[in-house]
Amino acid sequence: MTPERAAEFGGAWNSHDADLVTSYFTDDGAYHASVGPDALGKSYLGKENIRRGVQAFFDRFPDGKFENLKVIVAGDVGTFEWDFVTTDANGHVVRTAGCDLLEFVGDKISKKNAFRKQYVQA
Repeated sequence: MTPERAAEFGGAWNSHDADLVTSYFTDDGAYHASVGPDALGKSYLGKENIRRGVQAFFDRFPDGKFENLKVIVAGDVGTFEWDFVTTDANGHVVRTAGCDLLEFVGDKISKKNAFRKQYVQA
């Protein structure tokens, strides 16, 4: 994985195209969302489940955008640091600071594990 390709993956999340985002994952990849009922949030295993999880994220945050992406790649692991900005049901801007722990196989994502901190701007 190169830092440039990893940054493309990070940027793909702003496309709101679940197929595009999923294309960066290995067939047996894992996406652990930052919230949910599982120990790692909500876990989506395998490409089709990952696509469903990514689409669910886009459906929940239709105007959401990632900003200030910082990418680190070190061999077959990496991190993203980002701000996610969306509008809640009351019209308030919600800015979430977060990070992803990533694992790579070649130029594909084999695991994305998301973590976040959230606050509401008045």
